[in-house]
Amino acid sequence: MNLHSLKPAEGSIRKRKRIGRGQGSGRGGTSTRGHKGAQSRSGYSKKLGFEGGQMPLQRRVPKFGFKNFRRKEYTGINLEKLQSLAEKYKLKEISHSKLHELNLVQKSEKIKILGRGELKSKLTVKAHAFSAKAIEAIESAGGKTETIS
Repeated sequence: MNLHSLKPAEGSIRKRKRIGRGQGSGRGGTSTRGHKGAQSRSGYSKKLGFEGGQMPLQRRVPKFGFKNFRRKEYTGINLEKLQSLAEKYKLKEISHSKLHELNLVQKSEKIKILGRGELKSKLTVKAHAFSAKAIEAIESAGGKTETIS
C-alpha cells in the first residue's frame, strides 16, 4: 500500500442529490418536495413540537407546580467544614470573603451555616444565614455568629 494508491472504501462516497435542475435530471418539477402544502413552499420551517396538526404534547399535558420567584438560594456549609478550615489555616474568623478566597463560594452566592459535624474551635462566623443547631454549636464552643445582609 502506497500513499498514491489510497482511496475510500467501495460505496462509501455518494454523489450529492442535485435538486431542481430540470426534468431530465429526474428531480426537476417539484424538486422532491411533493405537490402543494406548507412543506413544498419556500421559507417553510417546521415549528418546534409541531405534530402535524395533532394537539402537541406540551399542550396535552396539564400544567402544575409553582416556582417561588422570591426564593433565596443559599450555599450550605457545615460545621465540620468550618472546623477543618480553622485547623488547616489557623483561622479565628470565617467570613464570606475568606470562603471566596479559598474558592468555596462564588462572590455572588449567599452562604448558610448548617449544623452537621462538630466544632471545637472558638470562631467568629459571618454568614447570610444560620441554622439553629449551628448557632448553638458555635456559641457553645465560645464563638460568635454575625448575620450579614
